[in-house]
Amino acid sequence: MVKKITAGLLVCAAVGFLASFKSNDDNGRYFEIAKNLDIFATLFKEVNTYYVDEVTPTKMVKTGIDAMLKSLDPYTNYIPEDDIEDFRTMTTGQYGGIGANVGKRDGKTIVQLPYEGYPAQKAGLLAGDEIIKIDGVNIEKKNSSDVNKLLKGQANSVVELEVKRFGSDKPLTLKITRAKIQIDNVPYFGMVSNDIGYLQLSGFTMEASREVRNAVVKLKEQGAKKLIIDLRDNPGGLLNEAINISNLFVERGRDIVSTKGKVVEFNKMYKALDEPLDTQIPLAVITNSRSASASEIVSGVLQDYDRAVLVGERTFGKGLVQSTRPLTYNSQLKVTTAKYYIPSGRCIQAIDYSHRNDDGSLGKIPDSLRVAFKTTSGRVVYDGGGVSPDVEVTEKEYSQIAKTLANKGYFFDFATKYRVEHPTLANAKDFHLTDADYQKFVSFLGNKDISYSTSVERAMEDLIKKSKDDKHFDDIKAEIEVIKKKISTNKANDLTRFKPEISELLEQEIASRYYFQRGMIESTFDDDQDIIAAINLLSDTPKYNAYLRPSAGSNTTVRKGK
Repeated sequence: MVKKITAGLLVCAAVGFLASFKSNDDNGRYFEIAKNLDIFATLFKEVNTYYVDEVTPTKMVKTGIDAMLKSLDPYTNYIPEDDIEDFRTMTTGQYGGIGANVGKRDGKTIVQLPYEGYPAQKAGLLAGDEIIKIDGVNIEKKNSSDVNKLLKGQANSVVELEVKRFGSDKPLTLKITRAKIQIDNVPYFGMVSNDIGYLQLSGFTMEASREVRNAVVKLKEQGAKKLIIDLRDNPGGLLNEAINISNLFVERGRDIVSTKGKVVEFNKMYKALDEPLDTQIPLAVITNSRSASASEIVSGVLQDYDRAVLVGERTFGKGLVQSTRPLTYNSQLKVTTAKYYIPSGRCIQAIDYSHRNDDGSLGKIPDSLRVAFKTTSGRVVYDGGGVSPDVEVTEKEYSQIAKTLANKGYFFDFATKYRVEHPTLANAKDFHLTDADYQKFVSFLGNKDISYSTSVERAMEDLIKKSKDDKHFDDIKAEIEVIKKKISTNKANDLTRFKPEISELLEQEIASRYYFQRGMIESTFDDDQDIIAAINLLSDTPKYNAYLRPSAGSNTTVRKGK
């Protein structure tokens, strides 16, 4: 009966909504809205009453809302009350917890990485520890979301963990006092040469601009006369933080970004309002295809004002702005309200969500339709598909065996074992795996499943299937067997053949055991082709300056691996 009454109230609400619009309806639009809300409410009532099985009203309506919003774009989302805390963490970077990255693997809850300086690390929790119980609750059958809820809590509250540790016979009990965790937007900054500083900017939550300012000031104190800003894999975040970070490097009063939408109040021009930190220091900004939104504003602004040379890959191409709107029952709507335009006038949005193909699919704007704009000095730049780098460095494609070893957690497990056997480690920048250590890793893999299919093997299987379908298999069977043997021989040698890249990934994982995220980043400096390209560029002043002039010509391409 309660369900029927609830459905009836929905109908009444929709009818009332309809009546409120009828009196001042000018063009029929509001009538259409109210009519369809009425249809939805009556449909829900009938399904709730007559459907053969019991339906959960909240779940069913949320499914409908999600499907409706999905037809608009991926960034317009409904946030129910239960998910508000997670949303706040995304925008503020803050939560109450222990400060550790924890995830599920093979049904086990494994500590991936404690954050340096936070309660988990201070209490002695290590990467590789398996959490068995949280406050006496067995978590074997709980999913990642449930585990995270148990770990989070009010600052200064205590949580007790029971963990299994590699090398220990008995489970350990750790009592950890939760704290207010602030996820760093700048997880690392340091010197990569005598006069070149490097900072990694991984997000745009609250205080991102303050973190960048502090990092730059400290790097200059350490002797930095040139700077690398790494925006790779940065998904974006708060618009005002992107504006403030851009303002650090461009003059006060400059246009930073404008927004244009259907609602007039969202049409704004945002300018650099503060005195800049440094308008002269040479900058190299590293981007990749996963640099999106706010990171594209920063990279685009610095490119448009010829303030930096961009290195890496073309960015994602998200030129849309979202705002949050309050809904009833403490829920919210995150809705796309505008497109943004950087100083040259270009919008870098790659996908037009308002025009879909007949099958509902979407396509990116082809390069032939991208419109040319100009930077301050007259360099040609383009809209409609992300921000293109001045120096292109194509992303390295790792071998299939390296991907397999990473996906199955063998790098992770060996690093855990290595940490137990080696209490200390040299500086992460200087750490290199010895030949003897690599052979230990090969031996470690001796009883592990490292089976994988190469692209050649998959193509071969497809050839075999098609040849059998066409009744030609017997004609080529002998040749196929010869090729399969050669492939098998090559795979058997893959641990030797791809030793350099396997060692590189293993060194990163091992370094993280001793120096946490900082160690993982520093261990890549001698292998990371993006960083190497940025260092080489900043070390060659005439070449750097040439990129910022219209005569610089087409982009340079650097290949990263094979």
